[in-house]
Order: sequence, then C-alpha cells, then structure tokens
Amino acid sequence: MTTPPLPDMILEPLVRAALMEDLGTCGDLTTRTVIPAGTRQTAQIRAREPGIVSGMQIARLAFHAVDPELELDVRKADGSRIAPGDVLMEIRGEAASILSAERVALNFAGRLAGIATMTAAFVAETSGTRTRITCTRKTTPGLRIVEKQAVLHGGGFNHRFSLSDAILVKDNHIAAAGGVRPVLRAIKAQASHMVRVEIEVDTLDQLAEVLDEGGADVVLLDNMDTPTLREAVAMTEGRLCLEASGNMRLERIAEVAATGVDYISAGALTHSVRTLDLGLDI
Repeated sequence: MTTPPLPDMILEPLVRAALMEDLGTCGDLTTRTVIPAGTRQTAQIRAREPGIVSGMQIARLAFHAVDPELELDVRKADGSRIAPGDVLMEIRGEAASILSAERVALNFAGRLAGIATMTAAFVAETSGTRTRITCTRKTTPGLRIVEKQAVLHGGGFNHRFSLSDAILVKDNHIAAAGGVRPVLRAIKAQASHMVRVEIEVDTLDQLAEVLDEGGADVVLLDNMDTPTLREAVAMTEGRLCLEASGNMRLERIAEVAATGVDYISAGALTHSVRTLDLGLDI
C-alpha cells in the first residue's frame, strides 16, 4: 500500500529548525572558505546497507530550503526496498548548497529509514496472521509526525499522535481514579460518542472487569507472557480489539502474533532504532 506524502508545509518548520541549528550564526564556514562561488557538482545519496527508504520528502525540502535552484531526482521513493549501492537521490547544482544541506538531509533520511527498516522487520514476523504492528508515542520530541510516517513506510500502523486523539487509560490513571470500574463508568458518563476508548490491563482479572463493565473499544494487554495473551484472546471472544504491548522484542513478535491479538505496539520502533547507513558522494 502506497503511503501518501505529508503536506510540505507541515515538514518545512522541522527542516528549517534543523538547518538553523546546523548553519549557526554565519552559515557553512568550511564551504564558504574552500568552495569557489559558481562551482557546480552532481552528488548522489547512496545506500550503504539494505533497508527501507523513508525521509526522501524531508531530505528534498532540506536541499531546496538551502537553494531552490538545486535540481533533485529522487530515484527511490519512500517505502522502497534498497540494497547497498542503490542511489536514492541525485542532486545537481551549486556545490556549496549541496554541502551545506548534506548533513541535515542525511540525518533525517538515515533516522527515518532506520525506523522504516525496523518496522518492516517486525511486520515480516506477523506473516500469516491478522496481527498489525503499530508504533507508540515514544518518539523523538518534535519529530513525531515524520517518525510515525516512517512507520507507515515500513508497513506498520500508527497509534495515537497525541493525548487528544483518543482516550487511553493507563495503569496510573486506574490507580489514581480508584480502579477499572470507576474509570469506565466515568468514561461512559462523560466521553463523547465520537471518541474511541482504550484501557490498559495487567491481569486477566482486570480484563474480566472490562468485559463485564463495558465502555471500552480496545484493551491494551500490558507485559503479559504468551500463554496469558492466548488466554486473554479466548476470554474476549472477539468482543473487543486487543493490543499486546510491553517487552515486544523482534524475536518474540511471531509467537505473540500467533495468539490472535489484533495489534502489537512497540515503542522500540521509534525510541531504540538504529540509523540506516546512507551517504552522500560527489
């Protein structure tokens, strides 16, 4: 499935903030010193390892923010599989402009491709099941929108983008409010019918309370071992959507998906990802 690009206007403030951080108070001192004005070059962003592309849109914006006259040819679209040596983008124009935008473009593209690549590995482990892989809000501050887009490029799905998207009752909410039933009763009394409700449970006894009380659309099964997850699926009998979360390592995904849960959420997709090795060469 092709993921539509985000509007450029959403990404431009992220690009400009990164460029301002990198260019400092007087621009690229090295390039201004050693590259004669008017020097034109062709550069390519290449993959140095296999993976899934993400970040080409924001890399393009980085180059054009520095110099709108640069000619860009994106060879590998976001969501594409790449092998070592593949050219992701070719850039033609002022050498000084290319070099001044290089690091910001690569920082975004490498980080986001790393997220997409890890997500694709998690998704591959769910093959033959109905389980979907989803991210969390454990994202880099200020970069959530692009990191969640990278999850989509890797074949995953998005959880909440913010606290205002849905009601998600966590263990601390339950503790502060006095239990599962008081929380669900408050939601039924006050929440809009347009808002979906998810509640976290740590035990099968809590799940039984949710099933008895009603008022939730999704149950987050937190830090349960695989046999307990399987029992939770049997107890629920399809009445609610089930999301398994907590300690979701890559090597465990296949056995968790086989329990029949609807979603597996993994904060590691965004908070523990390794940047994919990309390089720019003139």
